[in-house]
Amino acid sequence: MDLGLDGRVALVTGGTQGIGRGIAERLAAEGARVAVAARDAERVWEAGARLGGHGVVFDSDDLDEVPGVIADVEAALGPIDVYVANTGGPPANDDPLGFTREQWEAAHRTLVLSPMAFLERLLPGMRSRRWGRVLLVASMAVREPIPGLQLSNAHRPGLIAALKVLARQTAGDGVTINTVLPGQIATARSIEASGSREAAEAGARETVPVGRLGTVEELAAAAVFLCSAPASYVTSTTLLVDGGLTVSV
Repeated sequence: MDLGLDGRVALVTGGTQGIGRGIAERLAAEGARVAVAARDAERVWEAGARLGGHGVVFDSDDLDEVPGVIADVEAALGPIDVYVANTGGPPANDDPLGFTREQWEAAHRTLVLSPMAFLERLLPGMRSRRWGRVLLVASMAVREPIPGLQLSNAHRPGLIAALKVLARQTAGDGVTINTVLPGQIATARSIEASGSREAAEAGARETVPVGRLGTVEELAAAAVFLCSAPASYVTSTTLLVDGGLTVSV
């Protein structure tokens, strides 16, 4: 299937490792001109070169840097057609009341304010060109809160509600705004949380109906479809990629 992404300019935040890297690589494979933004300068430059695109150093906690990131990418590649909002999860804590005020505020900046700061600047251009794709990478915690991830449980659903309002407002201008909800995907972060890859795989065999961890490539395939031209009638939706783990409807 031709996804209609050849020559499109895509920005993927958190695009140097894990799910973000997988999505960036799949976009590049479809012919998109991909920019990746992340905190680690060395990884950013390596990823930009490997993808034949562009890299820009960016900390999602620093909202004042958002206009500069957009200007940098557009100077190098052109107007941004696809924005993938991918941000690493905030810290975990088994005590849902065990987070500091600073941690709550940091999670709000990273998970809510940062994507909104990008959208404030990107959506007008997408609407005027009558083509745009916005994809939020969230978590299955949006459907079923996960013990220990209280900061994620609290912030991600609120952002998705805000995106649904924006999706309805921009749908008539050729812009789609969707969210992908990963389940247990085999990333370094999820494996570290389990203690080892063996432990993560054993846990998935016991809890995930498919009987295994999902791969980054499987998640990226679903994500990039939502960024494609054929997905033009799909907007304001959330797509689970969890191997059947989520029970709620």
